[in-house]
Amino acid sequence: MWEDLQTCVFDAPFVVIAVAEEGRGAEQARPWIEKARPSYPCLIDENHVVSALYGMVNVPQCVWIDERGTIVRPPETAGSTDHFRKMDPATRTLAPALLAERNAARKAYLDAVRTWIRTGKHALPGDEARARLPVITPDMAMADALFRLALHLRRQGQEAEAAEHFAEASRLHPESWCIFRDAQALEPSGLAGGPAFWERVNALGNKPYYVPPRL
Repeated sequence: MWEDLQTCVFDAPFVVIAVAEEGRGAEQARPWIEKARPSYPCLIDENHVVSALYGMVNVPQCVWIDERGTIVRPPETAGSTDHFRKMDPATRTLAPALLAERNAARKAYLDAVRTWIRTGKHALPGDEARARLPVITPDMAMADALFRLALHLRRQGQEAEAAEHFAEASRLHPESWCIFRDAQALEPSGLAGGPAFWERVNALGNKPYYVPPRL
């Protein structure tokens, strides 16, 4: 997806910078990066510094930054949709119509990025961009600190203490799927998309997992 975008605008002063929010480290992310064979930089954020600074709560999310270093679109869902919640649980596949809808939504987002690169359309005025920036509350800041502490404890083999801090981080910032999923991935089962994940997704009811971008 992102390689196609980078390739299509190779003659423009634009670059994709991908950041993997991966508490398990570079070796965990390496196979995915190598499979994509990207021509753009891919960074590994083991401590979720990027999501904490930008107020990101899920992946994939994008921030559009112009040539002056100004955020012109704050964090938003980047081409992903909630269609995965309608997958056949046995085959983990989507019905053709749902697959077409998902692909159309992804294409619409990438087309919007291409249009911005070429024409500047979809960039938000300063006041609107600022208004859409996530507000980092004290609870969110504390959750990020506890999450990083939990990662450190897990790496030191202090499993019980780490689990307590992971749980408290998720309690303080329940909207953060970044915190929840990486904590789940660090469980012995390593199942970031295991039963606990699906239980939490199903508990959303009519609330979106991926909030659609307002383009």
